[in-house]
Amino acid sequence: MNFYKKLQEAPLHWLVLVFILNGFGLITLYSISQGGASFSFSSRFVKFLFWFFPAFGAFFFFLAIPKRLIHEYSYIAVVFAFASLFLPYLTDPVAGTYRWISMGSVNFQPAEVMKWLVVIALARYLSDHRLQLKKVQSLFVPIIAVMIPAGVIAKQPDLGSAVIIVAPLIPLLYWVGAKPLHIFLLLAPIFSIITAFNYYTFTVWMIFIAVILFFSQSTLRVMLANFFGNVFLGLLTPVIWNSLRAYQKERVLVLLDVTRDPLGAAYQVIQSQTAIGSGGLWGKGFGHGTQTHLKFLPEQETDFIFSVIGEEFGFIAVAFILVLFAFLLLDMIQRAYKTSERFPSLVLFGITALFMSHIFVNVGMTVNLLPVKGLPLPFISYGGTFLVSCYAMLGLAMNMSIESTD
Repeated sequence: MNFYKKLQEAPLHWLVLVFILNGFGLITLYSISQGGASFSFSSRFVKFLFWFFPAFGAFFFFLAIPKRLIHEYSYIAVVFAFASLFLPYLTDPVAGTYRWISMGSVNFQPAEVMKWLVVIALARYLSDHRLQLKKVQSLFVPIIAVMIPAGVIAKQPDLGSAVIIVAPLIPLLYWVGAKPLHIFLLLAPIFSIITAFNYYTFTVWMIFIAVILFFSQSTLRVMLANFFGNVFLGLLTPVIWNSLRAYQKERVLVLLDVTRDPLGAAYQVIQSQTAIGSGGLWGKGFGHGTQTHLKFLPEQETDFIFSVIGEEFGFIAVAFILVLFAFLLLDMIQRAYKTSERFPSLVLFGITALFMSHIFVNVGMTVNLLPVKGLPLPFISYGGTFLVSCYAMLGLAMNMSIESTD
């Protein structure tokens, strides 16, 4: 199928929705940069504009490339991407971390590319092997394939990106037809670790697991292995907690009590909530956000740009953005459901899960529903590598949604 025909059959309204989201991002970045050199190359508003050139290049490349080539070279691509995760260790750390590869004045973050390449590799494995989904052992390979890069990224440290890489795993397994019991058993260890912070919640959770396993009609060996495995993970909770860095612990504690450290770990969240709350229904107006322009709100161009929008443009703008995201994601899911080919359907659904995870975590942390993570908002937050990755994923999604013979 030639590119012109692909473009005609592609869901171009996705691009319209994304352009509107880009517009919100650009307007907000321009507002943030007011009072300084708004149109100098040093401003993030201007830098963001320049990043659109490689972003559009990535979009058209992944929209045009034949699906069979994406399928054929997915494993090779993910191996190269995994190797690139170690390149930051060859350079000086940036902001105390090894997340970026510095190339002069440009920093490139390999983890951003790794996110969607893992989705493509998973989609190929799940579509090619036609897994015997009645056996939980068939899920071990995709789990290990996701956990290894996630572990490397978490050590950089970049816990937010590590979580995002793992996020599409369960949705993809569900999409490909894994048994609900197996998905429950995969998620159970996470809840076992979380509930183990309290004796009573852990006891209730273990009783619940025991009941589920009893009615699962599994063999006695499988039931005992799963039950005592979750008990063991619960006992390991203090070890896992002590392995976290001090700032990561504080972010979790702040989630439970925002007044715990108002001038330290809770400062970002408090300023974010203040900014969003003070915006009211219609906002304070373009360029009139006090939390933003008095620089009380940190990371306002990236992680907390949603808070700036809430302060200056109000609840109406915030709700409109969430509706745009909802339209985009729901239509992607619908297209994935209707796609007759297994591999494209899985890729499209996996990319949707990536976008959804980013939106959920970013918005959740601004209102203290989730711990603060360094995760930007797709198509709105400043970030060169992230913008290019988002457009690459959009091109891939549009490509996979087209029924073709390539």
